[in-house]
Amino acid sequence: MTLTTKPFVNESDSRFKLFHELMAKKVRNILLVSTPYDAWIMEEDCRLSERIVNEYRGLNLSQPPRLNWVSSAEEALAALEHHPFDMVITMPRLSDMGAAAFGYRIKEKAPHIPVILLSHDAIPSPEMVEANQAPGIDRTFIWSGNTEILVALIKSAEDRMNADADTQSADVRVILFVEDSPYYLASLLPILYRELVIQTQAVMEGTLNEEHRLVTMRARPKILVAGNYEEALSLYERFESHVLAVISDVRFPRHGALDESAGVDFLKHVRAKRFDIPLLLTSSEPDYAGRAAAVPAVFVDKNSDTLHQDVRRFVKDHLGFGDFIFRLPDGTQIGRASNLKALEDHLRTLPEDSFKYHCNRNDFSRWLFARTETVLAAALRPIQNDDFSDVETHRRHLIDMIAESRKKRQKGIVADFDAADADFDTEFFKIGKGSLGGKARGLAFISSLLRQNSELGAKHSGVDIAVPQTLVITTDGFESFVEDNQLRYLSKTDLPDEKIAELFVAGRFPGWIEENLRGYLKQVNYPLAIRSSSLLEDAQFRAYAGLYRTYMISNDCPDLELRLKHLIHAIKLVYASTYYKGPKAFSKRVGHRTEEEQMAVIIQKMVGFPYGSSFYPAISGVAQSYNYYPFARMKPEEGIVTIALGLGKTVVEGEKTLRFSPAHPQILPQRSTVDDILKNAQRHFYALKLQRSCHYLEANDGAHLWHRELSEAEDELPVRLLSSTYIAEEHRIRDTIHIPGQRVLTFAHVLKYKEFPLADILKDLLQLGEKGMGCPVEMEFSVNLGESKAQPSQFAFLQLRPMTARDEMQQVYISNQEIEDAFCFSQKALGNAVKRDMADILFVKPDTFDSAKTVAIARELARLNATLVRENRKYLLIGPGRWGSADRWLGIPVLWADISGVGAMVETQSEKMVAEPSQGSHFFHNITTLGINYITIAAVHGGRLDWEWLLSQPRLSETPHVAHVRLDTPLLLKVDGRQSTCVIVAKNNPEAH
Repeated sequence: MTLTTKPFVNESDSRFKLFHELMAKKVRNILLVSTPYDAWIMEEDCRLSERIVNEYRGLNLSQPPRLNWVSSAEEALAALEHHPFDMVITMPRLSDMGAAAFGYRIKEKAPHIPVILLSHDAIPSPEMVEANQAPGIDRTFIWSGNTEILVALIKSAEDRMNADADTQSADVRVILFVEDSPYYLASLLPILYRELVIQTQAVMEGTLNEEHRLVTMRARPKILVAGNYEEALSLYERFESHVLAVISDVRFPRHGALDESAGVDFLKHVRAKRFDIPLLLTSSEPDYAGRAAAVPAVFVDKNSDTLHQDVRRFVKDHLGFGDFIFRLPDGTQIGRASNLKALEDHLRTLPEDSFKYHCNRNDFSRWLFARTETVLAAALRPIQNDDFSDVETHRRHLIDMIAESRKKRQKGIVADFDAADADFDTEFFKIGKGSLGGKARGLAFISSLLRQNSELGAKHSGVDIAVPQTLVITTDGFESFVEDNQLRYLSKTDLPDEKIAELFVAGRFPGWIEENLRGYLKQVNYPLAIRSSSLLEDAQFRAYAGLYRTYMISNDCPDLELRLKHLIHAIKLVYASTYYKGPKAFSKRVGHRTEEEQMAVIIQKMVGFPYGSSFYPAISGVAQSYNYYPFARMKPEEGIVTIALGLGKTVVEGEKTLRFSPAHPQILPQRSTVDDILKNAQRHFYALKLQRSCHYLEANDGAHLWHRELSEAEDELPVRLLSSTYIAEEHRIRDTIHIPGQRVLTFAHVLKYKEFPLADILKDLLQLGEKGMGCPVEMEFSVNLGESKAQPSQFAFLQLRPMTARDEMQQVYISNQEIEDAFCFSQKALGNAVKRDMADILFVKPDTFDSAKTVAIARELARLNATLVRENRKYLLIGPGRWGSADRWLGIPVLWADISGVGAMVETQSEKMVAEPSQGSHFFHNITTLGINYITIAAVHGGRLDWEWLLSQPRLSETPHVAHVRLDTPLLLKVDGRQSTCVIVAKNNPEAH
């Protein structure tokens, strides 16, 4: 006989009624107390509701989980009075109340509601320590912006609420996880949950109705977290007969004090009771491996670069979660499947005798039950070969059932890309189910804000304000590529960037991404920017800005396959930059494992127009809502903008640009006289090469760009619209190009005459971004200037990220005596700090300084830095011009890896090198993100540096251009962020008291 396809679950079937009773207590309403940006990430990035739908939806299909956001503790307490909530998620610093006091107030009102504390910083602040120890906080996690931790913490709370009932009613298994560190909880708990549900992800994302998907997830093992010995022992004794495994840290509290042996003793207790429970001991000290073996237990080093892999391996190898092994009747292995898709693919070509062998043994249903794929497994179990007229009919039926269960049915704000029916008017596509990464998150967020604030479009009706069409390859693409090509080891090597790029380019690219990209390029033939979007890029707590690569490709080759090959080449190079020296050094500085970094890739329509063999926008820029160096009538909160003609590489690498406040666009500090304008005006710009061929790409991401002279482009529209004319005879600049003379890029028609309302648009958008993120923001943008109504002007968002440099910390007071004693004094300093951790000074020797030798000086600094990093000694860096500038005539062109051990930086003035402070560069952003104080010595502002004292100090070592001084006593550095004032005092300075 031939069976027809029928629903997997019959509601009258008593076999499934039991599972409908599981997970009776759900987290359906979450009160989130945070900034608007944090709230948006939790609800929208990667579609949190879609990813945990089976954990949230009960029998009533019309009530998905909701995040309810408020911005203060008092609002939250008021909301709890009027609405039922199942969980509260809060940040450590609220505008009106500390988290500890807030949690206590909640427990007074509703002691049963779990209160979860999320902190952005792995280094505990006093507020976080207090909150973590407070009776009102149930659990603390470190959050890096990854939505997986949000899924995990909610699952954890639900598991705790339902464990007693579900273990008794359905023998649901329990994994006991003993860990008191918020950092490792946030790192490992998502890994454990991911491994438990990885076999059900295809079902969750398929076309089965939501109730059935919920049933599938309800029977999964539960994870119960304990933070001390007494809690762990209590949980174990309560669920002893249902414990599937125990994972324990070595050191955690016992009897109220941190105990070095608590973990080992606990595992010994479990082993004495039950010999068959898999045990895992985790520690940051490798010496505990021997003690683990004596238990016996598996051991994992927390400091290992493969920590996550080691935990996954334990789950797979010891808890019965593994691949489906296809065998012939004689036991010969002929294939394996790790997920439903692989199972389906293998079934299509599986030999008939193997297919019958597995069906007769019920192997398919058994494997699915092991992954709590209960709905599909239950449907397969009763089906026998005899139910079908032939084996092929049975095979097709089985494949159809599996395929049906994994079809996609949800779409979020960011639409899944499907080449067959993609609507190319859609602004945002994604390929994959992982995270969008930080940069793409910011773009999606600003796109959401623009939709919610449509009045901005009406206010600036002549301008199209939008995010350029964007396709994101999510982080699971990177994970797939790295794992398939076994490249993870590069996260802990010291290979040159070029060698890493070579290994990535040689790797095999995932076919599922390649096919989607082929379909995409069939419809798209405009220039594309291939940009990084790592998990930590533009995160609020430690933003990695400009450390990864961006490639721009013309995408104009007639051959589709050649264009596809070129695009994949660019993606591989962006992937490769994850493991370059700069990001590794930055990760080491912030205490982050490179292994944990995940990279999404943005493929974005480039903004600009073709001009001959070049393609570029009229204006690119970086805008910041807070100005660290206000001038004249400018106020810090009015922001600052840095713009340039052409591609934004000019701006982010610190070359000659124009800076202005959007509130005062005609106040231009570096252009107060005609001579200033001529000296500081941009003379070169970047453009993409257009040659109807695929330019070779390499680790250097600028090889495919033109670095053009402005004089070459005088007849091109952007130059004509943005230039004025210098009349040498009159020593005067006139804002027209219709007279003879030298063209000078002044942007006067935009800033002075507002022919394009750039300043007004930026004022509105900075305000919008700051309101949305709850902090000062930085945005990258490009502008196309249209010639007619048929071709309107365009303002395009390229990036939105928080400004992490402005930290509301302790108040720093600098006395008059300290100013008098200081060998370095500045009133143009960035940050807010008191530091006593630097006894080393590296300075560029003023007597041998040559502006033509800045590249050599950068190399000398890199060698000295490497030595100090190995010795774990932070240092003060002093030198002329703009640090980190890509223009070697404006400053020392160091990269982050060259000075990764620096504690503070001093920029001195030199007659040979004059540069305005650069706030828009990626280098500047990363310096401020790390809390590295940037100090500018400007005599005009009353600053000073005692060169006589510095040059008199004995030198520990020196190179042709750099001297290394080591003091007996560490320096005292104070920066008052309210006044932008800094003093650096040396105890062995005779002037110091």
